Formats: sequence, structure tokens, C-alpha cells
Amino acid sequence: MSNSLPNSRRSLSLFQTDFTPAEFFARRENIFDQIGNNAIAVLQGASPRSELELFRQSNEFYYLCGVEVPYAYLLLDARDRETVLYLPKRNIDQERSEGPILNADDADLAVQLTGVDKVRRIEEFSADIANAETVYVPKGSEELHNPSDLLNTHPKREVCFIQRLKDSFPQFKIQDLSPIIFSLRTLKSPNEIKLMQRAGQLTGLAITEAMRCTKPGIIEFQLRSVADFIFLANGAKGGGYPAIIAGGANSWYGHYFRNNCELQEGDLVLMDYAPDYGYYTSDIGRMWPVNGRYSAWQRELYGFIVEYHKALLKLIRPGVLASQIMDEAAVVMEDLVNRTKFSKDYYEKAARKALEFRGHLSHTVGMDVHDRGDYRSQPLVAGTVFSVDPMMWVPEEELYIRVEDTIIVTETGIENLTQLAPLELDDVEVVMKEKGVLENHLLISYFK
Repeated sequence: MSNSLPNSRRSLSLFQTDFTPAEFFARRENIFDQIGNNAIAVLQGASPRSELELFRQSNEFYYLCGVEVPYAYLLLDARDRETVLYLPKRNIDQERSEGPILNADDADLAVQLTGVDKVRRIEEFSADIANAETVYVPKGSEELHNPSDLLNTHPKREVCFIQRLKDSFPQFKIQDLSPIIFSLRTLKSPNEIKLMQRAGQLTGLAITEAMRCTKPGIIEFQLRSVADFIFLANGAKGGGYPAIIAGGANSWYGHYFRNNCELQEGDLVLMDYAPDYGYYTSDIGRMWPVNGRYSAWQRELYGFIVEYHKALLKLIRPGVLASQIMDEAAVVMEDLVNRTKFSKDYYEKAARKALEFRGHLSHTVGMDVHDRGDYRSQPLVAGTVFSVDPMMWVPEEELYIRVEDTIIVTETGIENLTQLAPLELDDVEVVMKEKGVLENHLLISYFK
């Protein structure tokens, strides 16, 4: 391929640098081990979003080869343990406009960068898989985006791909590759941990800056803009999931995402937002007073959940079940409830009910904020990443109180990946007295 870019710059432009070909090779070897010697696995890469919009590969495809090219395909043939990457041929006009793109016409470079065994053109994919019998495909969710909408006839891409395989190759025995990939993704490699540490740091910085910028009268989405600035300025692709910025009554809705309401004096605001950094994200939850000072009831309820959170963080360690940690934390917190004089009977009731809830050690986190790996059925092991998210509900006042961090289990305990965001209530109040970035750089004011 003729290209004016030096080789070093060309390689950086064409292929990621966070993972080595050897790491992708090891992941694919794990797939071969689990699908058996007579099966193949096939993956369809993502399609482009829109013209000149930054492309993002599907997580499963990226996890197995790191390629960020639209319309690519990947074949893992366990019969000879060979991996074939299928790429579009070179598009000279597109490259002249956008820069070099990894393509099938420079197969040697693509093999060198990715570590796959062969690179072929997309047009050869169908013929290469035609003689297979058992085929593993990531199924994802086979539901329509909105099944209740009778006019919605567009199923997800995974469903369409599987249907095309069935139509073209009726002899295929289709198996779901997703559980295997989810299981592999549960334990993070050292390189994955580095990315998640960075994602966690940016998350903490963003939440802290949002605290500084909070005051009565600003709009929820303005706090998102602060976080987006932190994320983008530090190399992230933006947010890893829709931002939850819920002021006052909006926090009752656990996944509120409209973010278009004005923050009011006397309310709490809940913020839950993390970046997409190198295809990895984080998860967090903090609640703080819009006016910069926790009221008595806010300290009573949020303070209780913060103490619960600290108890959980202290108890998490390898070699024990998540359920055991929950039991131990409940004992610690029951003693605190017994010693606390709550201002309202139903506050105490909500606190005791929170001790019965078993979801405070929450979902795994990784390439998706809600990863699908299971860490609860076996004792915890080092390299597992999940969110710690104690919460309580006070239905009498429609109050939902929570605090969340993303942690990784280590050989001796945990590392809190999002610890840069203030947790203690007094620390939050101190931060909120500091000058925030919106104070000097708000170009369009929404203050009344």
C-alpha cells in the first residue's frame, strides 16, 4: 500500500496501542478451548454511525482483535485454531478524505498489527464458512428495540446477522458465543486494569468538578457538560453511558436521564456518569446538596448510606462470597441502626430494610457499565471489577438515596477506582466552596 505517512504514525492511525497482539491471541485461544474442536465462531463488526462521526467498534469484536474498521468480520476456526480477519478493500477516495484505513489490500500490515493468522476480503467470508456445522455467534438481545411498537420492524444487528446465517446456511447449528465472552471479560488483565484505573480517575475528577459547579438555578445538563469536558480533554471518547443527573424529586427514578430540570435550593442532586476510555468505562454515584450544605435530614439519610458504603468497602476481599460480605456488613450496620436516633420512624424502617436488600454489591463493570459476567456464584478473585452501590428507599417521601464506587478485587483487598470523588459529607461541602469551571466559561447563561 502506498502511503505518505511514516510507518510509526501510520500504525498509530490504523490500530489501537492499548493491547498487544499477544493478548488478543490469548483471548482467542480461550474461545477455541471452550467451543470445541469442530466448531467455528463468527463475529460481525459494527457499521459506521454517520458521515465523519468517530467510529466505535462493538465490544465483542474489539475484545477479540482490537480492529476499529466498519463492516469487518472475524472468523475463529477451532478446527485448525486459525483466526481470519475480513476487511473491506482499499477505498482510495475515502482515504484521501479521512486518512489511512486498515484494509484487505495491505494484508501483511494488518496481520502484523492484529496478530491474526490471515487477512482476507469481506467478499470471501461466506465461502470460507460454508462447510461448518456448529457456529458460535454473539446473540446479544434478540428483542426488538420496542416490542410493543407494531410499526417497529427493525431488530438488532445481531438478530439480523443470525437470520442471514440461517437463511444462507440452513445446516448451521447456531450457538450463543456471548456467555463465553462475558465470562472471559469478568476477570481483567493488567492492561485492562490500567484503562479502568484511568477511566475511574476521570470519573472522580468529573464528579468533583461537577460538585464545584453546582448551585441553585443551573440545569442538570450543565453538570454533564462539565463531565464531558473532563472526559474529552483527557482522551476519552465521551460518556460511557447516558448521564444520570437527577435533582430533587428526579432522583426517585433510578435511571433518570433527561437532565433538563433546574436545580433547586434545598434539594440533593444525584450524579452517575463515567467516560468511555479506550473501550472501558467506570461507574459511580454521589449525592450532594445543591446549595452546598447538607441539611439535617440529608446528613441523616445520605450519611447512613455512606457509612454502609464504607463498611462494604472495608470487608470486600478475595476468597469469600459476595453474600458473606453482605452478611458481615449487615451485622456492622445493624449495630449502627440500633445506636442511631432517627428523626422519623419510617427513616429507621428504610434503614433496616436496606440491610435486607442483597444488591448492594452490584453489577460487573468493564467494556459495558453493566457488564454481564457473574462474580457472585464463586468466591471473589483478584481481577474482578464490580460496583459497590448501597441504597435505600423512603417511599413515604419518594426519596432514593445511594452512593456508588467501582472497585477491583486485589490479592489483599480492593482498589477503589473512583476514589478521587469526595465521599465524606464534610469533604463534599469543602469542595463545593471552591471555584468551578462553569464560573468563568459559561458562554450561554441559563440562570434566571
